[in-house]
Amino acid sequence: MASASLRQRLSPVSRRTTWATSSVDEPWVLEAQLISRLDLPLNLDQNRHNAFHSHLKELRAQARRRARELPISA
Repeated sequence: MASASLRQRLSPVSRRTTWATSSVDEPWVLEAQLISRLDLPLNLDQNRHNAFHSHLKELRAQARRRARELPISA
């Protein structure tokens, strides 16, 4: 767990985020299990069963197209 002084410096999102570590030989297996059991609407990989999947996929495609049209600034 982060120290109190570190938690104070973190953004509000970071303070609400929990990281878990595990010594698993095949973490991709655990990842697939978690994605299939949890509602993770922003994770498109292995998550086609989520009702938001197709909508988010289209939104991301639109954002990529729009970004490609924008000039690159220095």
